[in-house]
Amino acid sequence: MSSSKADHSQGLLLFRLHNQQAFALGTLKIQELVPFQPVTPMVSQHPSILGALNIRGQTMPIVDLAAAVGKGAAPKESLATSFIIITDVQRQKVGFLVRQIERIVDANWRDISAPDKFLGNSIYITGVTRVDNQLVQLLDVEVIMARLFPLDPSKATATITDVEREQLRPMNILLVDDSRTARKQLSDSLDAINVHYQVTDNGQKALDIMRAAAKQGQPIDLLVSDIEMPGLDGYELAFAVRDDKSLASAYIILHTSLSSSISVSQARQVGADEALTKFDARELIDGMLRGAAKKIR
Repeated sequence: MSSSKADHSQGLLLFRLHNQQAFALGTLKIQELVPFQPVTPMVSQHPSILGALNIRGQTMPIVDLAAAVGKGAAPKESLATSFIIITDVQRQKVGFLVRQIERIVDANWRDISAPDKFLGNSIYITGVTRVDNQLVQLLDVEVIMARLFPLDPSKATATITDVEREQLRPMNILLVDDSRTARKQLSDSLDAINVHYQVTDNGQKALDIMRAAAKQGQPIDLLVSDIEMPGLDGYELAFAVRDDKSLASAYIILHTSLSSSISVSQARQVGADEALTKFDARELIDGMLRGAAKKIR
């Protein structure tokens, strides 16, 4: 392995909702920012979805982000001066209405902490940090997407053959994701095929689990990790695993809500075997089967 990590730093886009709380999204999720435009109403949709908008030839839902995270709908009188953040997340383009765009700041995931329990809307928050002595809350996109656009049941679980199940059963599998929604999706997909695994919520805990397992002579065979996590992120975790001879044989799948090809390129730089976009249980299990086949050889 190289003696230096791949350059995986990214920015955080800071913005405010109508209640003036400061929030952030990672810039890798963001395609562009546009001023508010009138939307076409949609029937039978979640109340937080304002309607649909055609941006550069592509129609996408527009979500009132304040309403989606329980802060109340944006006042109609504020819409004309609001903005829409166009995102590409989990294979879907979605626009999020926000009151005010502030700026982009450099992000170091080691400076982002898990949210404190006292935060009333912590279910939607995946991390907190401080910028200019101001608390900034990093939104958990997986939770928002799961509530507004429920996962297609055909993507939630997969059917496998008995032979495939027996290939996975001997594997020591570790799942890591800071999002509760994503952890449940991962767990449900493996529970459905009756395959044992361990699961944890951050990169440092995952690294500790892997080191302890290696010392016991039962190293982790398959590691499935999110990329964007507070503290030790998925890129750093993959690099640390490859840089430790006792862990380096693990098959690493970086599993991310990012649809960007940048995440795939950077995953390879840090030594990951694959990078997959959330969430498709069949794709995930196929990746794990490739890892199992490589380990068995």
